[in-house]
Amino acid sequence: FIPRYRMITNNLPQIESPRKRTATVTDIASSCDRSIFSPSKKAVKSPSKLEFPSHLTVSSVNMSDSPCKQRRAVKSPRKTSSKMRNSLHNTKAIEDFDPLNEVQRILRLRISQINKPPVISGYEKEQKQLYDLIKRTATTGESNSLLLIGPRGCGKSMLIRSVVEELCTDPLIKENLQLVQLQGLLQTDDKIALREITRQLKLENTVGDRVFRSFAETLQFLLQALKKGDQASKPILFVLDDFDLFAQHKNQTLLYNLYDVSQSAQTPVCIIGITCRLDVVELLEKRVKSRFSHRQLYLFNKRTLSQYVDLCKSYLTLSSDFPDQNFAEMWNQSIQNMLEEVSVKDILERQFSMTNDVRGLISLLTYPVCQVSPAHPWIVGSDMVTSFKLISTDTKSAMLHGISTLELCLIIAMKHLKEIYEGEPFNFEMVYSEYLKFAQKRSGMQVYEKAVVMKAYEHLQTLELVKAHIGGGRFQVQKEYKLMNLLVHPSQILDAIQKYPGCPTEIKHWTTHSIS
Repeated sequence: FIPRYRMITNNLPQIESPRKRTATVTDIASSCDRSIFSPSKKAVKSPSKLEFPSHLTVSSVNMSDSPCKQRRAVKSPRKTSSKMRNSLHNTKAIEDFDPLNEVQRILRLRISQINKPPVISGYEKEQKQLYDLIKRTATTGESNSLLLIGPRGCGKSMLIRSVVEELCTDPLIKENLQLVQLQGLLQTDDKIALREITRQLKLENTVGDRVFRSFAETLQFLLQALKKGDQASKPILFVLDDFDLFAQHKNQTLLYNLYDVSQSAQTPVCIIGITCRLDVVELLEKRVKSRFSHRQLYLFNKRTLSQYVDLCKSYLTLSSDFPDQNFAEMWNQSIQNMLEEVSVKDILERQFSMTNDVRGLISLLTYPVCQVSPAHPWIVGSDMVTSFKLISTDTKSAMLHGISTLELCLIIAMKHLKEIYEGEPFNFEMVYSEYLKFAQKRSGMQVYEKAVVMKAYEHLQTLELVKAHIGGGRFQVQKEYKLMNLLVHPSQILDAIQKYPGCPTEIKHWTTHSIS
């Protein structure tokens, strides 16, 4: 066996070593036998050529140990591989970070009003008053109450959230202040509201199966439970959204007890009611009104166009704590360029002229934000234009695009009747007579039977384009003579005629020129 391998190795090209000749198969076999079966010092020293960490070098291994122990010592570097795997995993997580997905998440949380925008403009004075009021409760234990009044969509809840987040930047206030938020649409009675207070204050275990004689005793027990322990009682901030709905509860027990606590030397509380009703104080009972501080703060939609544009920008830009700052700078620059486009400026001006509240702006930004994807990574001006067209679409004009030609003729006949009789109601016979005048003068027009025209007339009532006149008398009349009103404005009819597919020229002319 060995001579045959010697013949093979002799035929192979050999590389001469400057110090030692090339080892043959016999030499390798003999050296392996010696290293395995006779553990001499030369055999053990061979691993010293490997580069291990200093605390795991071969010099630290006891040479007198058995070969098994030596193998365990050599395997010990595997203990450090877990740290390497963790670092590699973290590096891979950083490499797998997709800034576009993070942008989608941030912007969708903002337009869903879960997160507030980074900048709130227009209410600096009111924000300062709220900040000082809540801070006095959180730091000095001063109980306060306030009503925040303003129209829907003006930013009342967003302002409260902004003030609370600003206060929580102070570690001491964040640790002590407890927030309880109640919604009048959800907490429809005092018992449900009390359960929600217990849940948010995390006092379910404290109440347990206790039986209380009254609502006031239950609320008092919950507030006293906060005083247990080594620390003093923590101040509580109550935010009552839709405050006017709480005033409709029986006997206003919840409001009475909350305001009573705020007037007594008990647990420091700050009660802020949010409502859109200007007469909300008149809804309070005398005993509740006497305990209310009568501190009211009014918010109105007094934003200017520049503040409205800044608010739009704050909803779309990324903050300074975004993980990828290079991408954040590129994104913010693209938003700035988009807002400077002429078409976008025109859209924002038209939206501001219709409504300058926050909800209208969120409706405008919903479509552009939802369009962000790997195939469409940037928000462009055309997205804003498309969004404005979608939210400002006239539903009645769009509905007129889908009606038949006969129904369109009846709508035009009703329009002329309103112009002739100065807005007075009409009936089917009057509409049918006007339609016949038009159809008979136009030889190319098809004249439908009266029963067919009646069906088209009833279909317009089903679409709620025509509505029965209120106050037509106590007696029932035939449907042909029942007074009706047209619910479509003449400008909507003109717009529908221009966009109606395949509309005959005679009908277009009849829209602006009466036959009578």
